[in-house]
Amino acid sequence: MAVVETSPGRGEHPPAAELTRSITGRLLFFYVLGDVLGSGIYVLIGSVAGEVGGAFWIAFAAGVSVAAMTGLAYAELATKYPKAAGAALYVNKAFGNRALAFLVTVSFLSASFAAAGSLSIGFARYFLELWDVPPALLVALVFLAALTLINFIGITESVVINMLMTFVEISGLVIVIAIGVWYIATESPDFSRLVEFETSAANPIFAIVAGVALAFFAMTGFENVANVAEETIDPQRAFPRALIGGMVAAGVIYVLVAMVASLVVGSTDLAASDAALLEVVKADVIGLPLGFMTTLFAVIACIAITNTTLVAVVTQPRILYGMAREDVVPGVFAKLHPTRRSPWVGLIFSSLVIATLLVIGTLVVKAGGGIDLIARLATVTVVLLLFIYVLVIAAAFKLGGRDESEQTFRAPRALLGIGLVGNLVLLVYVVVDDPTSLIWCAGLIAVGGVLFALEYLFGRRNRPLSAERGDPSTTSTKEA
Repeated sequence: MAVVETSPGRGEHPPAAELTRSITGRLLFFYVLGDVLGSGIYVLIGSVAGEVGGAFWIAFAAGVSVAAMTGLAYAELATKYPKAAGAALYVNKAFGNRALAFLVTVSFLSASFAAAGSLSIGFARYFLELWDVPPALLVALVFLAALTLINFIGITESVVINMLMTFVEISGLVIVIAIGVWYIATESPDFSRLVEFETSAANPIFAIVAGVALAFFAMTGFENVANVAEETIDPQRAFPRALIGGMVAAGVIYVLVAMVASLVVGSTDLAASDAALLEVVKADVIGLPLGFMTTLFAVIACIAITNTTLVAVVTQPRILYGMAREDVVPGVFAKLHPTRRSPWVGLIFSSLVIATLLVIGTLVVKAGGGIDLIARLATVTVVLLLFIYVLVIAAAFKLGGRDESEQTFRAPRALLGIGLVGNLVLLVYVVVDDPTSLIWCAGLIAVGGVLFALEYLFGRRNRPLSAERGDPSTTSTKEA
């Protein structure tokens, strides 16, 4: 006869394995703002200026617009399905294909791993400007370990720390904007710089596309917010406001900072600098002590990078947690620490992958294997995320009219269509411009392939999600 199992089967998880709803709408707004602002504006603004010229602020405006349209799709889907799996869950709901859901999951994880690796090295380089300590790789690994520990302590603590660092991060950009206001008020700026295109591209449109492709790394990150949906209070109301509001605020700041940098310094000097925003400070418009301001900006840059990397570290184990419950990766990733309620298995796994990526990448660069590691990993991140964004917008179209209620946010279809085209154009451009990035993408995705194979061979497949909720009708049975 059939006997109902009273203990969870292999790959199943007890009903108690639930994340805690503790993130308010206000915390979520700053989580989005800090993640979208990120550290790219401190690092990549010179490269964007080099591609476009004095009008490079247009590239930031265009990039933010495309990202915001993509954010509309996330806002709609997150109100329908406030679960930790994010994009992978949306694609799985839309197309019902576990292999495609796996590909989205591992692509997002790979993008997050690459971004965290790039940012960790960036942190180390700024840190070494302040203190002459051991090699950048060691500093990056210690930095990663510290963020892992913060995440282990708990999600609320991580988001609060993120909010505090966001204020510091914004303060640096406010200083730049203030310098611009003072410059306009006291000098005679050449506003014609803002419409100059100094580029090798045959058409200004192509120059803008090249600039947007570079700047997009600074604008990604908003998708991370979908992966804390299950830990947000009243997600149907909080998500659209926090996500769209945070992205609009970040976009305004980006454009203002780009305009100031173009007016005060000029695109040529910005493109020649490794720390472009510092050039705005060095222009000594206000007359502040230069040594003090240089140190201050190095500290602010470190905090900005820490902020962005923390969000990535928060996100990675929660993707694994969500997809373990969807039966796409091994069930061990759904384990939560008994007291901290953190997805500790996924956290450890993610940290080890990033650390391995940093070590291998450093060895490749030392052996003369291509461009700078930060630039390489940033390109890999952009390729993988653009691929995901295309699928998420397609999922929003596919799921239109399904699983909706009065509280569901519905994105304008025309804007979603423009966002879809924009993401496709950028994806094609980046791949054609740097085809070797696909090799790195494939290597990272292969790591996820091992997880999928383990679940396929040894996990309990096709287990309905309600089984882990304790629904007797879906509890597994065996013959006595």
